Amino acid sequence: MTPVPVTRSTASDSTVRQVGVIDVGSSAIRMDIAEIGPGGAIRILESLQRPVKLGKDTYADGRLEGASIEACVGIIRDFRHVLHEYGIDSPLQIEAVATSSVREADNRDAFLDRLYIATGIDVKLLEDAEVEHLIHLALQDLVRQEPGLQGADLLVLEVGGGMTRVLLVQGGHVTFSSAFRLGSLRMRETLETYQRPAEQLPAILDEHLQRTLLQMRQAVPTDRVPVVVALAGDAESAMNRLLPGYRERRMARLSLEGPSLAESIVSLPADELMVRFQLPSQEAETAGHALFTYDRIGRAFQAREVVVTDRSLRRGLLLRLAGNVAGVDQMSDQMAFSAAALARKYHTDEKHANHVADLSRQLFRELQAEHQLPPRCAALLQTAAILHDIGAFVGVASHHKHSQYLIQNSEIFSLTKQDTTLVALMARYHRRALPLPSHSEYMALDRESRIIVLKLAALLRIADALDRSHTQKYRNLSFSRESPDFVITAPEVDDLTLERAALRDKGALFVAVYGLNVVLRHAPVFRGSVSYE
Repeated sequence: MTPVPVTRSTASDSTVRQVGVIDVGSSAIRMDIAEIGPGGAIRILESLQRPVKLGKDTYADGRLEGASIEACVGIIRDFRHVLHEYGIDSPLQIEAVATSSVREADNRDAFLDRLYIATGIDVKLLEDAEVEHLIHLALQDLVRQEPGLQGADLLVLEVGGGMTRVLLVQGGHVTFSSAFRLGSLRMRETLETYQRPAEQLPAILDEHLQRTLLQMRQAVPTDRVPVVVALAGDAESAMNRLLPGYRERRMARLSLEGPSLAESIVSLPADELMVRFQLPSQEAETAGHALFTYDRIGRAFQAREVVVTDRSLRRGLLLRLAGNVAGVDQMSDQMAFSAAALARKYHTDEKHANHVADLSRQLFRELQAEHQLPPRCAALLQTAAILHDIGAFVGVASHHKHSQYLIQNSEIFSLTKQDTTLVALMARYHRRALPLPSHSEYMALDRESRIIVLKLAALLRIADALDRSHTQKYRNLSFSRESPDFVITAPEVDDLTLERAALRDKGALFVAVYGLNVVLRHAPVFRGSVSYE
């Protein structure tokens, strides 16, 4: 069976770049093909989806069945042919991901290997932090187009087959994020044991949700939000048919102040939903549960309405492929916000940490030609700078080691496990010993990651040395290269003794990595015709 397009258009502008994103979900595999124009503008050319039962396999048995695996192979082969028709063949044009329904399967590695061998498409297993990052990108894309949501406190929900992801956005920043073991397919598996009439489902679901709602209320640091933003997720095409106004705007607003549409829909048998709304069988089985979950979480947090949107993880993937500059900047700001909250928890000298972060950013920009690292590395360096001294909460003498431990055992929004390790090691090497073969965490990294740590830790050491006094007196610096020296010129600073000593102590890594000596100078002061330096 060939894929049935949900939407289709033809691209004629040869200057645009065409890409494809694939989401291997719990109940369907979905693909968006898009063109990316100047400035990162995204236009969807075609959207496809095909049903699968990966979630049913994983949540019931903990493994993906052979028949399900081969069905996925067939679907992605079909998708590959469609991509080829659009001239999308390079791995740089394609991003394919899978989430919890695959991640929780015991045979996930064999499944991903089989897909790659059979189709040539490398499906990546996303960590929770990456999913949250992509959801946040998609949310910001929505907020830019919906002025009424700008500046509002939002509780963002994604109800998948096995997990419900929750992000609390306050003042434009994510202040809380977590995933709860609650999903539409898990709910269906549980409810099948009750064998009750359909009209009793709302009461049974309320009882089933009660414990998770209590956990959410205790975990989320607010009692109420005005708006819940619900990502349609696995029930995307169902929302298109079930919710008034969704088809036209790809968004619907559900008031929580009147009768519950969710209750009426969840009470209908799946067969009736399939006939009345022309829903695929998988979505008829789970869409009502997802909608009911949105409704009940919204009411638990006293929200006025639920905004259901088609923004999804795939939209986040497209924005990332487009190199969305605003999204990168927002992620950097969000990462710094999350890191600053963690630093306050450990009573860090906030002024020093922020100044070191600012100096680190300046050095990163100035030495771009030497390190040639992507913008995301600047965000990692900034995060390490904010957190480099948090280990002093445990003990001052070896606080660099304590900082590494605390960072590695903390959650920072949008940082993957690998990113967290890199940040922790940058903090570890902001002082004292350089990386040694006996340092197991560093040696466990691949070569590329080790080099990233070296390049960024070298910059962090210089930035930290420049605020050795913790007085933030080094501002408006200028930089030049006078081979073999990297010259930092400081205006309005009379005594450079302390910082020069700190640079001698911390500069060895910079010399080893960049091949330049760091020289700190006074800015020339002109008095009449005489220059003093």
